[in-house]
Amino acid sequence: MAETRIDVRIEQVEPPTPVSKHPNTCPRCDSHYRDDELAGSLYVCAHCGHHFAMPARARIDWLADPGSFAEEATDVRSADPLDFFDLRPYRERIAEAELNTGLGDAIVVGTGTMDGHPVALAVMEFAFLGGSMGGAVGEKFARACEAAIDARAAVIAVPSSGGARMQEGILSLMQLPKTVCAVEELHEAGLPMFTVLTHPTTGGVLASFASLGDVTIAEPGSLIAFTGPRVVQQTTREKLPDDFGLAEQNLRFGHLDAIVPRAEQLEYLNRVLRLFA
Repeated sequence: MAETRIDVRIEQVEPPTPVSKHPNTCPRCDSHYRDDELAGSLYVCAHCGHHFAMPARARIDWLADPGSFAEEATDVRSADPLDFFDLRPYRERIAEAELNTGLGDAIVVGTGTMDGHPVALAVMEFAFLGGSMGGAVGEKFARACEAAIDARAAVIAVPSSGGARMQEGILSLMQLPKTVCAVEELHEAGLPMFTVLTHPTTGGVLASFASLGDVTIAEPGSLIAFTGPRVVQQTTREKLPDDFGLAEQNLRFGHLDAIVPRAEQLEYLNRVLRLFA
């Protein structure tokens, strides 16, 4: 009996190279903006309302009273305790992030006033290594809380983070209890913290100080979850709701006090400052 033989040929076809869009192109409606147009609209799409990532310094300039903000802890920098190397050295990644953003790390802290009320601002920058929280971020946030206690001021925190910074190992995870203790000391001093959650706020930052605000608001459509929907769906093998982990779902579950569009946040924060004053 003749042996049956099956020949199988596999043809590998290179997938098409994805077309890279300009960073000022709206991912929702494809509207394109010049840098000055985007800055003038508070980095919000004028056509569909999509909230672009707002640079930390631009947000501080908008929130704080003109000329009142004084940045602090500018000398704090990330260390490389593990001499970490993946495809590139960690030190090289930090240097590149500093060059691209003009920041020393993924958070800018300092004191100023809002509507005449003293505040300490702690605003994160997602463009700096995904807003990851390492030793420098934890230290700078703790110093912001200390400055608020000294000035008898409220803390305005604006997180934007992918979570803990893996290149610093267990030291990055130690920033979770460190920042929680800093908020606890703030509360023991009788002072409030108001939090504005932006896209995305995930991982260790959400599991620490980002969830401890006396008043917590979020921007529309922001991802606010410990783990993103793709990972959760792969793990559970279940179909997730379309709004899984988004601000709208968090509001429905009572995790937020309000969802506030960016253009209305300054008035909202000034109002709660007057109430808590």
